[in-house]
Amino acid sequence: MTRRKSPLVVVAVLILAVLGAAGYLLAGKGGGSHSKASGSSTTAAQSAANSAGSPGARSQAPKPSPPAGRTPAPSGTWVPADPALADVCRTKLPSQAQDTLGLIDKGGPYPYNRDGIVFENRESRLPKKSDGYYHEFTVVTPGSNDRGTRRVVTGGAGEQYWSPDHYATFQEIDPRC
Repeated sequence: MTRRKSPLVVVAVLILAVLGAAGYLLAGKGGGSHSKASGSSTTAAQSAANSAGSPGARSQAPKPSPPAGRTPAPSGTWVPADPALADVCRTKLPSQAQDTLGLIDKGGPYPYNRDGIVFENRESRLPKKSDGYYHEFTVVTPGSNDRGTRRVVTGGAGEQYWSPDHYATFQEIDPRC
């Protein structure tokens, strides 16, 4: 090899080594719960003692994630179906939306024949659920000679969503306020 190509080879090898190490760590093979990157300085001997159940030893294993979907909450506690969606207090909705929510609570009768039909969530703006999970209800729009653009969408687990703009945006309705 000539002198001019040697630095290029060294740089290429270093880049490949860095990429390989990054891939290894990202795949979870080298980062484990005992790596320095996670802030733990547990040694192999301490890990063995912890797994053997020695007195006073605390496990360094990460806590399991909660199951997917809605997590049960203590009675009387509201848990958002999707924390990524903005919330809106039920009492902050227009009076017509509160009227629609009252009709939903009573099971009808609804003023429009399309109220209660399946909402398909085609744009995936709500959490993905099986077909038939969501249902839509019209919120009367004063001055409109048709159904207008305001809707309440309900989910099979009891969650409720407000859309003032015909499904362009949604806010989850917080029933506590």
